[in-house]
Amino acid sequence: MQWIYVVHITAGSLALLAGYVALYSSKGATLHRKAGMVFVYAMLTMSLGGLTIATVRGVAPAINIPIGLLTAYLVITSVTTIRPLPAGSRWLAIGGILVAFGIFLADLTFGIQGVANGGKRDGIPAFPFFMFALVAFLGAIGDLRVMRSGPPRGAPRIARHLWRMSVALFIAALSFFIGQSKVIPQPIRILPLLAMPVLAVLVTMFYWLWRIRVRRSFRGGVGIGVPERLRAPA
Repeated sequence: MQWIYVVHITAGSLALLAGYVALYSSKGATLHRKAGMVFVYAMLTMSLGGLTIATVRGVAPAINIPIGLLTAYLVITSVTTIRPLPAGSRWLAIGGILVAFGIFLADLTFGIQGVANGGKRDGIPAFPFFMFALVAFLGAIGDLRVMRSGPPRGAPRIARHLWRMSVALFIAALSFFIGQSKVIPQPIRILPLLAMPVLAVLVTMFYWLWRIRVRRSFRGGVGIGVPERLRAPA
């Protein structure tokens, strides 16, 4: 089973590299698209590896199984926002909603149990459970809205793609820089320093969401189906 660890670590490292390149390259440009697809495949591989390790080897399954499922869910629904599923795939969307709600209920339950047990569940603080429960809930609500109103267009479409990819990258960065900080050399194992690349993902995500949804500007993006009014100079 040691090979699964190698696959998991390799895929995770590649996902982080490709994710940061996609996040900070011109949106819609060739580099962004290619790095984004590498990120997708690497993240799905990493998630599958993490799920296998958590299930078979029993490595913190309460946190790692929901996180693995949530990461895969976010990546898949982000891709299908830009590249919609063919007609007749409604059952896949329903399946995604059920997975998201299942993650929400599981993490919410684990978080409540953690609070009841003095702030931790199996040695894991309650806060991460609540945080990932909220992400899953928002994802499921967004999917229900799409099923009711149809695929989003313009700014909502780009925003949906952006926040789901960014949160998936945030999870990967959090898992590595904070969750696996013991593998980082001691001289640079400083919490504020390790937190910087993690927080950078959130700061960049909120910046782009503000640009797209509030300022209605997409300057710096080559365009991926964005209306002309979103490409106006800031």
